[in-house]
Formats: sequence, C-alpha cells, structure tokens
Amino acid sequence: MSVIRNILNSRSSKGGNFFNILTAILGFKPKTLAHYKKAFTHRSLNQKDAEGNAINFERMEFLGDAMLSAVVASHLFKAVPGGNEGYLTKMRSKVVSRKHLNELGKDLNLIEHVQTNIPKDQFGVNIHGNLFEALIGAIYLDRGYKYCKRFIYDRVIDPYVDIEQLEGKVISYKSLVIEWCQKEKKEFDYEVYEDTGNDELKHFAVKLRINDRVVAKARATSKKKAEEKASKRAYYALQTKID
Repeated sequence: MSVIRNILNSRSSKGGNFFNILTAILGFKPKTLAHYKKAFTHRSLNQKDAEGNAINFERMEFLGDAMLSAVVASHLFKAVPGGNEGYLTKMRSKVVSRKHLNELGKDLNLIEHVQTNIPKDQFGVNIHGNLFEALIGAIYLDRGYKYCKRFIYDRVIDPYVDIEQLEGKVISYKSLVIEWCQKEKKEFDYEVYEDTGNDELKHFAVKLRINDRVVAKARATSKKKAEEKASKRAYYALQTKID
C-alpha cells in the first residue's frame, strides 16, 4: 500500500497526516475528513457506499465548480459595477478557465493525494483542475459557504484576479479570430491537411484560411489544439487589424 494510501486511510481525525496536509492546504482545520477523502478518490477504485452510490470526486467536482463560479461572479459583480452581462461572463470565464484551474491544482500538488488504480503519470492535465474543484466542493460540504468563499478568495481571487490584467487576457484566440471575421464579414475555414511529420505521437496539421488566403498553419496532438495554435499565429499576424 502506497504512502498516500496510508495517509488517506489514517484513522486519526486530528493527528493523522491527511488532517495535517489538509490544514496546510486549506488554511483552516477540516471537520469531516470523509468529504475530503471522497474529493481525492478516483473512479478507478470503483468504490460504492451502503446504498450502492459511487464514491469518487466527480460529484464533488460538480459542486465545487458551481461554488467557484458563484463566488467569482459575486466578486466581479461588485468590483465592476458598470460591467454588462457579456463582459462579466467573459471575465468570469478567464478566472475559472480550465488552464487556470489546472495551474492552481498543480500549485497545491493535489494529485499526490489521490487514491487511484491508475498510474498518476497516465492522467491528463485536467486532473489538476478537477481535483481543485472537488476540493472546493468538499470545503462547502464540510464548513459551509463562509469557509468556501474564504478559500476561493485566498487561493484564487486575491492573488490572481486583477481587473485590468484580465481585460487584456486572451483565453481563446480561435474565438477572437472568429468574432473578428464575423464582424468584418470575412469567410474563414480551418482545414485539416496531410501531415508528413515523423512523430511517434499522432499530430494534426491545420491551415486557417481567411477569404481564401492561408494566414496561418499549425501542428498539435489534437485538432482543437492545432486550431487554437493556428488562431494564435493568425491573431499576431493580423493584430493591428483585429485590435
């Protein structure tokens, strides 16, 4: 049994390693460790409760996502009284973007505390953000809205939410390019073409055409990533026009 498994299965509610680890991460003492153990349980363990319900972090993740979104939305609503619905929605998306949540989960090294039957190096990058959201869900169930809000402010809003910086932050170059093309009534197309690379891992090659002219090309390990990469190159090539 791994060291992490021993930590998570510690019987001590106050003296165990898991309790101490959580206290350091949260900034306050947890009360019900069961909520947090569930937030660090992967579905690969196939655990069920007495009623046959699955025990894993996915439901916690759903709850944490909702709480994070609500607290960030409330902060932005108060911080930017002149912001309309579209502006506030876009700003919230920048704060709770998957990339940012993954970074937060990595910073807290949450993956080290997961119970799983899958080697941790086989997880995709989104596991970090999923665990961060699950942790927020566990906090809400354990200590309520007040402590949940406090954690989100300490870990997300106070260190990272700067209105001026957020206004200039691009979360999707593809969306930016498409919006500009639609506004300027320009035709655009993302075309996957034959890739002759010799990489062992399959790559997708994408051409971005605007008004029948290729403005950018890119390769990546997925079509979505290649399109975003090509869009970023197109944005910088056309920046003066788009801005």
